[in-house]
Amino acid sequence: MEPRVYLERPSRRRRSEFLSLVHQSRRFHKGWVYPPATEIAFSNYIKKYRKASSRGFFVCIEEDRKLAGVANLGEIVRGGLQGCYLGYYAFEPAAGHGYMTEGLSLVLDVAFGELKLHRVEANIQPANTPSIELVKRLGFRLEGYSPKYLKIGGRWRDHERWAILAEEWKKSRARARRRV
Repeated sequence: MEPRVYLERPSRRRRSEFLSLVHQSRRFHKGWVYPPATEIAFSNYIKKYRKASSRGFFVCIEEDRKLAGVANLGEIVRGGLQGCYLGYYAFEPAAGHGYMTEGLSLVLDVAFGELKLHRVEANIQPANTPSIELVKRLGFRLEGYSPKYLKIGGRWRDHERWAILAEEWKKSRARARRRV
């Protein structure tokens, strides 16, 4: 099966498209995520995800080269942990087509391959069913519940902690290749 998406490092070249999609997706994202919505916030995002402690990705659609969404590996910790947090969101026009499942698979390949991480954790609000289904498809397992874990949109929100380890991801990828 040919890949339908590819990853691109965030850059200023996509600024207009990104900000337009953030604006179009405002209602879709409300309560879940508040992406950079101004030129200054976008520039700060680019700077933040180019540091050694984080890695940002645009998930792009192969067919038309448009942005489908964003995935970020944040707070990368080395030493005994070798882990990070995964954050992501689709833009409304691309949502529901499987692009983010494919894109996050590529991001996990980078996390466990190139970056040699051991653990990736995603924190998801319990009512965000599409996001929970997405990480389940990728092989994440529920590890716990954190009340008022993150402040989003000015409110402290409860989150479920989902995680996957490098060895779990490698087994999952090997099974998927055998099926193809």
